[in-house]
Amino acid sequence: MQGFPYYTADVFTSVRFGGNQLAVFPDASGIPEHQMQAIAREFNFSETTFVLPPSDPRNTRRVRIFTPGAELPFAGHPTVGTAFVLATIGAITVTEETRIVFEEGVGPVPVVVRAPGGVPGFAQLQVAQLPQHGPPAPAAAELARALSLDPGAVLDGPTGPEAVSCGVPFLFVPLRDRAALGRARVRLEEFDALLSSYVTQKVFVFCAEPERPGSTHRARMFAPGIGVPEDPATGSACAAFGGYLARRDKRREGTLRWIVEQGFEMGRPSILEVEADKSAGTITAVRVGGNSVLVSRGEFFL
Repeated sequence: MQGFPYYTADVFTSVRFGGNQLAVFPDASGIPEHQMQAIAREFNFSETTFVLPPSDPRNTRRVRIFTPGAELPFAGHPTVGTAFVLATIGAITVTEETRIVFEEGVGPVPVVVRAPGGVPGFAQLQVAQLPQHGPPAPAAAELARALSLDPGAVLDGPTGPEAVSCGVPFLFVPLRDRAALGRARVRLEEFDALLSSYVTQKVFVFCAEPERPGSTHRARMFAPGIGVPEDPATGSACAAFGGYLARRDKRREGTLRWIVEQGFEMGRPSILEVEADKSAGTITAVRVGGNSVLVSRGEFFL
């Protein structure tokens, strides 16, 4: 029997027991590949990461990301949280602001780790894949039914539902207000029937009625098909959300910024900071960042 050290962190929060839980194996070189999915199921967090040496020595690490049900080519809270954990335990050397690169399934993902006074806290990723827009979304009324809402709760028209991907596609569904957001519940049979042949079964519902001063949006994310009934904080979705919002913003130049609240309905408040750069009306970069806190460390036996 061999033991493998792991750490857990709460990501996109400055307070323990908020944000999104993450398990990180900082040196997964000896873990058999066929065991990784089983380990992720054992933790049963939204994601678990396995850190490996990079294929390209110019990069910092290779990171594999697993939900309880599947491996992902890219995910935001695991990327941000893994960078934070590696910096906190001294597996990577950081200064006030350190740039690293993770190899993920979607390609090289740049990450900035900030460590004021030598203490890591905030990390921000830049997407490897700029936003790509998907096929027409299902009808607003059908989405409302699948989410246990009245038909008028889902907004339609130019600001209506749309699928966007920065490596992992999400269907963005704007809702009328925070009350509707709080009432949303997946009707699994209707949800599966509506989205089984669509480009994604991951649904990000949101409204422009946040709770906290300074926030711009409130959101929830449902992905029951990959073992995540609801996610407290979804960085990859917020990256694509930056593409969704920037496309609708009339400004043609500069950096656009939003602050997204997620996980509040689950009792795990999360704050995600989103940025998108535009030049001549074209999105040229998207970034997602937030704080993390270390929660535990242990040893996993195989």
